[in-house]
Amino acid sequence: MTTLVEGSLTFEFPDEYKASRYDGWAFYRNQFQRVAGGSKAVDFLCIDGTHTWLIEVKDHSCHPRTKPSKLHDEVAVKVRDTLAGIAAAQANANESGERKSARNSLGSRSWRVVLHLEQARGPSKLRPKIIDLANLRMKLRQAVRSIDPHPMVVAIGTGEVPWTAHWNDALDR
Repeated sequence: MTTLVEGSLTFEFPDEYKASRYDGWAFYRNQFQRVAGGSKAVDFLCIDGTHTWLIEVKDHSCHPRTKPSKLHDEVAVKVRDTLAGIAAAQANANESGERKSARNSLGSRSWRVVLHLEQARGPSKLRPKIIDLANLRMKLRQAVRSIDPHPMVVAIGTGEVPWTAHWNDALDR
């Protein structure tokens, strides 16, 4: 089992999945991140033999979103930049493991886009605005349809993906 941590969330991937922190690849950090004035990256890249999963994690359970850009646009840009980075890494990454992962990813039958989004349980005076998931899913679908016509928006316990996620701290959520 591969375990990856993003903020206060821990993700556990089955053994047959090759999961890694794409935004932690040496190729991305040292070579590709500054391309064209700066590129973005999804958090995790996961290859299961058939699909390559591009996974972005957002935790707004304690702190509301403050960025001015739309969430679906932000994810779409990260997906686009990640795919460009993977294409470049297959030939130019200095680490052989990253080159191999890039080749395996590009050889996948399809790419799947997943936004793992945690929100506060409900509106409150501190966080009066909750993101409408159906609307977000529709806008994300429109933004990435040429890459994945059925992107997913998931959270802990939704059971829609073949890995698990849980909180890695003692906070009551």
